Amino acid sequence: MLNSNLLRKLDMQDLMVFTAVYEQSSVTGVSEALFVSQSTVSYCLKKLRTSFEDELFINTRTGMRPTYKASTMYAHVLKILESINLCHASAQAFDPTSEPVTFNICAPEYFEHLILPRLLKRFDFADLPVAVNLHKFESDIPADELRDGSLDLLICFGPNVHPGQTDFRSRMLLEDDLVCVFDKRATPLEPRLSLQAFTERQHVFSTPWSAATDRVDGWLARQAQKRQIVKRSNSYSAALKMITGTDFILTLPRRIQRLLANEAVFNHCEAPNGLPGFTLDMQWSQTADQDSANTWLREQVVKACAEQHAA
Repeated sequence: MLNSNLLRKLDMQDLMVFTAVYEQSSVTGVSEALFVSQSTVSYCLKKLRTSFEDELFINTRTGMRPTYKASTMYAHVLKILESINLCHASAQAFDPTSEPVTFNICAPEYFEHLILPRLLKRFDFADLPVAVNLHKFESDIPADELRDGSLDLLICFGPNVHPGQTDFRSRMLLEDDLVCVFDKRATPLEPRLSLQAFTERQHVFSTPWSAATDRVDGWLARQAQKRQIVKRSNSYSAALKMITGTDFILTLPRRIQRLLANEAVFNHCEAPNGLPGFTLDMQWSQTADQDSANTWLREQVVKACAEQHAA
């Protein structure tokens, strides 16, 4: 909403006149640059002065001198005009049907299991020539690759799992929590594990990216506790195989447990009270923020995540 009804009378030409007068200090020069009459420039200046309740420009022997208010307004008016140009540019939206395109996404295994299949089905059902190259997510955010455009999108865990990049945009995609998975023959009787029972069991640690510990270990450390990790795996599926026929425990995201842990083989119970859940987040660069193809891709990811959330 506008703070003053007077501002509603302004149009783009008025703002263009404002920046042109500020830069050229000459009504005649502005008239020639914008291909309008001098009377039109004068009329626009009158509207601007009325709307902003300030003289804005004072006529001197050396040209039109901006007032203090005009000087403080200039950068903001420029930004408004730039934003309008971006709106016009985005009207010529990316057309996924026009030619084959490949997007590069860096994401953890979680995304590969839960979201990527839905995303690819959307492209297939719409008969779109769109391909996705999935890059393995390591322990650090690939900031340079996002900035130089070799990666279109980063999918990562949150909140506050990775150091923030002030020049990146981000959006939360979905939330999840953690459950404790067991071989069916070794499932505890209680529906929720106590902290003591959780730390007494031997653990299999699924590390679908390079990391020595995860948020579970961080939470345990804050409770002055520690778990015993006896085996490590590079994937959720491998970790499930490792606990088969044992009394080991595997802590998995609930959505992964529902997808991969066959109920004929595995059981689960709730994690100890206080064990934090997590979010799946999407990050992209400032440059990509204004790219219509990248905007389209982000929209498709959001829709695929909404489908997963509703499932």
